[in-house]
Amino acid sequence: MAVTLVTGNRNKAAEFSLLLGKVDVIHAEYPEIRSDDPAEIAKVAAKFVSDKLGKAIVVEDSGLFIDALGGFPGTYTKWVTAKVGNKGILALMRGVKNRRCFYRSAVAYCKPGGEPVCFIGSQEGKIARREAGKKGWGNDPIFIPKGKSKTYAQLKNPAEPGRFRIDAIMQLRDFLSARDN
Repeated sequence: MAVTLVTGNRNKAAEFSLLLGKVDVIHAEYPEIRSDDPAEIAKVAAKFVSDKLGKAIVVEDSGLFIDALGGFPGTYTKWVTAKVGNKGILALMRGVKNRRCFYRSAVAYCKPGGEPVCFIGSQEGKIARREAGKKGWGNDPIFIPKGKSKTYAQLKNPAEPGRFRIDAIMQLRDFLSARDN
C-alpha cells in the first residue's frame, strides 16, 4: 500500500513508516487554517495539496490539549514548543493541581478532486512536574500517558510514544486496505 505523506517532520514520518511500510514523504507548502480542531486543519490541508499535486495525499495534524490551560496549546503545540519549549509549558503549570491533558491526532486522506476522509486518534494523560526521559521528541518528556507512571520519553516501546497518532494511522491503514480489496 503506497502512501504519500506530507510532512517535514522525520519523527512523524518514521511513525507512519513503522505501521504502513514504505511511505513516500514529501514536503509541500499549504495554508494552515487556524482552528482548535486538528481534523479541520488536516482535511483542508490534504484537500489543498491533493488537488495541487494531482495525487492522493495524507496529512496529519495534532495537538496537546491541557485542561487547566483551557485546552492550550492545542493545535498550536508545535509553535508553542518551538517558542517556549517544555520548560515554558511546565512554567505555566507551576502550582496547578489539575494536570489532566490529552493528545489528539487527525490523519486526513484525500484524492484529487475528492473530499478528505479523516481518522482520529487520542490519548489521555497528565503533564509531568518536570521533564524526564531522553527518547521521543516534542512534548514526550512532559506527557505521562493514562495508566503509566513514566513520560513518553521514558517508555521503552518505540511505538508507544506515538500511541495517539498510531490509532489514527491504523484506521487509515484499515481504510486503505478495504478500499484496495
